[in-house]
Amino acid sequence: MSSVLPPAEQTPVARAKILCVDDEPNILSSLRRLLRAQGYNVILADGGQAGLAVLEAESIDLIISDMRMPEMDGAQFLERVRAQWPDTVRLLLTGYADIQSILDAINRGEIYRYITKPWNDSDLLLIVRHALERKELEREKHRLEEITHRQNDELRELNANLESKVAARTQELKSALDSLVGANEKLKNNFLTGIKIFSSLIEMRDPALAGHSRKVADLARRIANGMGLSAAESQDMFVAGLLHNIGKIAFSDDLLRMPVNTMSAENLGLYRKYPVRGEQLLMPLEDLREAAKIIRSQQERFDGEGYPDHLAGFNIPTGARILALASDYFNLQVGVLLQRKLRPEEAYAIIMQNSGKRYDPLAVKAFDELLNGVAPPRDHDHVRSGVVVEERTIHTVDLRPGMVIARDLITREGFLLLSAEHVIDDRMIRQIRDFEAAATGPKLSICIRHERSAP
Repeated sequence: MSSVLPPAEQTPVARAKILCVDDEPNILSSLRRLLRAQGYNVILADGGQAGLAVLEAESIDLIISDMRMPEMDGAQFLERVRAQWPDTVRLLLTGYADIQSILDAINRGEIYRYITKPWNDSDLLLIVRHALERKELEREKHRLEEITHRQNDELRELNANLESKVAARTQELKSALDSLVGANEKLKNNFLTGIKIFSSLIEMRDPALAGHSRKVADLARRIANGMGLSAAESQDMFVAGLLHNIGKIAFSDDLLRMPVNTMSAENLGLYRKYPVRGEQLLMPLEDLREAAKIIRSQQERFDGEGYPDHLAGFNIPTGARILALASDYFNLQVGVLLQRKLRPEEAYAIIMQNSGKRYDPLAVKAFDELLNGVAPPRDHDHVRSGVVVEERTIHTVDLRPGMVIARDLITREGFLLLSAEHVIDDRMIRQIRDFEAAATGPKLSICIRHERSAP
């Protein structure tokens, strides 16, 4: 037999009383020697009837019973024990592979575990210890439940005096929640601001594209709103628009400035990898995974002739169908797709001609309504909790601390100075005025949020 476990400390488990029942004296002797070495109080019985007699006289914590015994086998004995002493843990010792007998013992005696002969000393001791620990835990559980019931009775008596405390605590929690919501909103705004800044950095390689992604993102979001997409979907649409060219970041300067219709087969092969590369760059960020899916499919065509996955129709993600239209509309105007830069009305005509081919007809319809004033204009005033929130455009001389930027403040070159939701302070006012004084061209126009009481 293998080495046994070290003797347990003198805990209630270690001082437990164990009854061993077997008709073979040598088995009983071995069990007694093994268990006593661990500090257990061991009682022996040479059969089922003798075991029942011990249980009548003694309080036993755990029983180890042999299966095959004359007159009363282990299953019958343990069934009697379960009926009269259900809290006593029951283990079955069996020396033969009779599965049906073991199942009978499990079902009739509800044994905790069965142990095969010859046993491994360490395994047997571990089973005994775990069984007794479980019994001790159940005993402790019952004790704690009694304490809990008693304390619950006491608490019920105190409830009448706790209303004011509960109300105060509720207010504290509400204040904490409001603070967390505000912090979370600030984190989201900072995250979006970071995306806008990164979008501007991507475009710095080609000054002709400054502000291009922002225009694409804004048009895509307005088309999404016109198509009835949810606020979350429109937000993903806006982010995808800001980052739709991120896959081009590794392009050479020559390839970046080369119109698509002039590319060789080799360059076109490199160019067509950018949607997948863009998805790969964004996928590690969980908050950008929906935008990454849109970016991957932005070059799919409604007629199925696009890439990289040759999707068609409504199998193309809705956001990608919108982004394809919005980006092409501006790409046609800045010379990304063709050598000649088209006027807005020419780009509009190409979009309309390719409805159902390159573009989703539903997206084309929303785009057409938006450009021709059929769709309702964006409402810059709304009422919130009895307050009318308005947007006003002012110049830098009118800036005051505490004002809230309503829309992103963009330079003439298309770069972000301040993102929406920023609260203006003295330092920001000085910086904005210094920037305006150093720049050439017209003065900055700043859209701020203004609140007044609802009539």
